[in-house]
Parts: sequence; structure tokens; C-alpha cells
Amino acid sequence: MAKVKVTQVRSTISRPKDQKATIVALGLGKINKSVEVENTPQIAGMIRKVSHLVKVEEA
Repeated sequence: MAKVKVTQVRSTISRPKDQKATIVALGLGKINKSVEVENTPQIAGMIRKVSHLVKVEEA
């Protein structure tokens, strides 16, 4: 599978609990923090759920 770099660009303040939990599950939590993850269907769904809070790039 291809790797993607996910960077948090917006805060989770005033967001629903499920979106906050998704950010934590991705390994994020602070603005400008980045992680490289495998692009599996599960990860793609998590990214889609919080797409307004993160930036995604090919790694």
C-alpha cells in the first residue's frame, strides 16, 4: 500500500467527540503535527471524516 502524510491544520476545539477521537486515532492532536500512515480503506475513511481538519499528501 502507498503511504500518505497526514498533517493536522485546524484545531479540534468545538468539534464533536467522534472527530476528536478520530484525530487521536490517526496519531495527531496538535496543529502542524504530521504522521505517515499506510493508505488502507480504514485510514482513508478516517481521513474523510476529518478532511476539514487535516491536509493529506502522498509520501
